[in-house]
Amino acid sequence: MLEDQNTVDVDVVSDDGDSILQLESPSIAPDAFRSAIEQHLKPEAGLVAEQEISVPALFVSDMDSTMIGQECIDELADFAGLKDRVADITERAMQGELDFETALRERVGLLAGLNESAIQECLDQRITAMPGARILVQTLRARGCKTALVTGGFHHFADAVAAELGFERVVGNRLAVESGKLTGQLAGPVADSSTKLAVLQEEYSRLDGGTILAAGDGANDIPMLEAADYGIAYKAKPKARASASGWIDSGDLTSVLRLLGVPKTEWVQ
Repeated sequence: MLEDQNTVDVDVVSDDGDSILQLESPSIAPDAFRSAIEQHLKPEAGLVAEQEISVPALFVSDMDSTMIGQECIDELADFAGLKDRVADITERAMQGELDFETALRERVGLLAGLNESAIQECLDQRITAMPGARILVQTLRARGCKTALVTGGFHHFADAVAAELGFERVVGNRLAVESGKLTGQLAGPVADSSTKLAVLQEEYSRLDGGTILAAGDGANDIPMLEAADYGIAYKAKPKARASASGWIDSGDLTSVLRLLGVPKTEWVQ
């Protein structure tokens, strides 16, 4: 090995579930080290940190396609017969090809006139937690970790998801409703990438130190992924994945616990 070297903590979960911890590395940038790991080990999940990997004091997560398996606005649009059109805009926004707020307002505008009852119907019939999500949140909370669900989606869905999974705080957008129908507008300020970062910073300011874990999949998650000690890109778009310090490309969200070194016997089922 090179004489000038440092220790970069690395946790890798391979397809068979084995882990490789605390690899000694030469003095190269963590992103270059990560690229080498992915190229030669081809793990399903990995986390590269410039400090010892540990259970975080704070966990902040995106919701759509991260904690749940769907994009809520796309599923809601299906009740208006507009799913393909709305889903295309969603995909481009998550890829970072469109301004988030502009894309959000355009999609919400297409829902004008939809019965408010479609929200609950969509929640009951279409929205499902990502496998491993509840175990992840409950296990972190059992270890004293504070949790926040921050979404560019809507409180109408996020409040129920947070209650199911165990998140302590929820921040998101609100759909405006009048006379039992969606108006095509938002009620209140837009929750976007800057909101996600602000919530992370605000929640951390209330703690007495510790590390931060963030999870997301889209371009609007990048600021919080970069700000966290451990930014995990879960089955993410290329730009989000490249901005994160960790990645999970297959498997469920319990992979995060494996990366943090939490034994399966200690997971909260």
